[in-house]
Amino acid sequence: MGDTGIGALLVRLRTTRGWTQQRVADEYNALEGRAAKTGKEIGRYEREARIPVPYTRKYLARVFGVDVAVLDRAVVVSKSRQGGESATGSSPARRAEPSGSGVGGASADAVVSADFVRFIAQRNADEFVVEQLEADVARLARAYVSHPLLELYVEIKRLRDGVFALLRGRQHPRQTADLYVAASRLCGLSAHVCLDLGDYDSAATHARTARACAEAGGHEGMLAWGRAVESLIAYWTGRYEQAARLARSGRHHRARGSIGARLASLEARALAIVGDRAGSVAALADAERSRETMPGHDEVPGIFAFPAAKQFTYAGTTHLAVGEREHIQQAIASADTAIRLYRSAEDDDQSVGDLFAAHVDLARGHLLLGDLDGTEAMLGFVLDSPPERMSASIVRRLTALGRELSGPQYVGAAQAAHLRERLQHTAVLAASPAAHPPELPT
Repeated sequence: MGDTGIGALLVRLRTTRGWTQQRVADEYNALEGRAAKTGKEIGRYEREARIPVPYTRKYLARVFGVDVAVLDRAVVVSKSRQGGESATGSSPARRAEPSGSGVGGASADAVVSADFVRFIAQRNADEFVVEQLEADVARLARAYVSHPLLELYVEIKRLRDGVFALLRGRQHPRQTADLYVAASRLCGLSAHVCLDLGDYDSAATHARTARACAEAGGHEGMLAWGRAVESLIAYWTGRYEQAARLARSGRHHRARGSIGARLASLEARALAIVGDRAGSVAALADAERSRETMPGHDEVPGIFAFPAAKQFTYAGTTHLAVGEREHIQQAIASADTAIRLYRSAEDDDQSVGDLFAAHVDLARGHLLLGDLDGTEAMLGFVLDSPPERMSASIVRRLTALGRELSGPQYVGAAQAAHLRERLQHTAVLAASPAAHPPELPT
C-alpha cells in the first residue's frame, strides 16, 4: 500500500468488506456518537475531492480496523500528487526568483505568476474548517427540533455570519462550494427562527438567501428544501395557492432523502385549505410514495429531515382541513401515530413543535366529533407546557381553536368556556415579548 493514495485505499477497504459508502458513514457515526457523516462525504474522500483530516482518519481507521498510520501514509501519497499542496497539508507561498539572464518581459511575467500562487496560498478555510462547520450545522439542525430557541439562535447567527466572512475571503473551489452549502443551511435555520417567531418578512429574506447559496454551491437538496421553507411562509401568511405551487415546484429538483415527502405533504395541506379535496388526497398519496421510494438518506438530521412522524403530523392537519367525518377520523389516527412515533424516538429527535401540533389536531378532531372531554384531554399536553416553547404557528392554532369554542353550539357550556379561557391565556403568554429572544437574527 506504500504508493496507494487515500482515495484508492478507502475504496479498497470498503469494497473488500462489501460495504456501501452509506454503510461506512453509518459505522463512522456509530463510533463518533453522532449522525454527522454521510455516504456522500465518504464518496468525496474516495474521489479525493476532500482529504480526510487527522480527526476523521482516526475514526476511519477504527471503522476499517487498520492502524491510523496506514491512512496517514496514504494521505501523504495523495498530497504529494496534488499541485499547490505539500505532503504535510500546508500550502506555502512559493516565490519565483527572477532570472538575471532572461528577457525582462519574461522575468516580469514570472513575477505575476508567482504573485498569483501566493494569492492561491492565502486561503482562509481548509478541510478541517469545513468539516467542523458541517458538524456544527448538523448538531444545530438536530437540536433545533427539541431545544428551546433561546439556546440556539445566537449560535446560528454567529456561525452564519462566520461563513459569510469566510466566503468573502479566499479558498479552494471545492471548499467554496462546501461553504456555500453550509451558508445555505445556516440561512435555512435562520429562516426557521423567524418563522417560529412569526416574522415572515425576515424569514422570506433568509429563505431567498438560502436558495441563492444553494444555487452557488450546486446543491439540489437545499434548493428543494428552500422551496419548502418558502411554501411554509406562504402558507402561514394566508397565500395557500402559492404555497401549493412553491411546494410543487420544489419537487422538480432531483434531491435525495425525504424532501420529496415533505414537499408533497406541504402541497397536500395547502390544497386542502383552498378546498381542492382531490388534489390534496392525491398529494398525500404522493407523499407516501415518496417515502417508500426515497432515494438515499438525508444528509443532515433534524430540521432538514422529514421523519415519518412529521409526515403523519402533516397528514393529520390535512385531513382536518379536508373535513368530512371519514377524514376527521383519519386525522385523529394520523395525529395519534405521529405522537407515538415521536415518543418512541430519541430525546433529541422529539420535535416539540410537531408534538404540539399533533395534540392540537387531536383536540380539534375530537371537537369536530362533538367530544369536549376528548378535546380537553388532548390539549392538556400543550396547555401544561412552558409557553416560551410555543412557536407563532402553535399560537395561531390555539387562537383558532378558541374561536371555534366560541361558536353558538357552546353557549352556556361551562366546560367550553373554561377551556376557551385557558387557550386564550396560554396564547397571550406564548405571544408575549418575554417568550422570544431579545432581537431577531438578521
